[in-house]
Amino acid sequence: MTCPICDRDTDPKYKPFCSRRCADVDLAKWLTGSYAIPAAPEEQGDDDDWHDPEKPH
Repeated sequence: MTCPICDRDTDPKYKPFCSRRCADVDLAKWLTGSYAIPAAPEEQGDDDDWHDPEKPH
């Protein structure tokens, strides 16, 4: 198995990474949102679907 960051052989101590550095690089990517999955924006409903609780029906 190779490190997903640098492609070196993994170290059992840091598996699936080869070193603490690569593990930290991966963590930083998660924390900054680099691994975020893009999503399509949700469709907006009509204004009729929205209900203001302050106004009577």
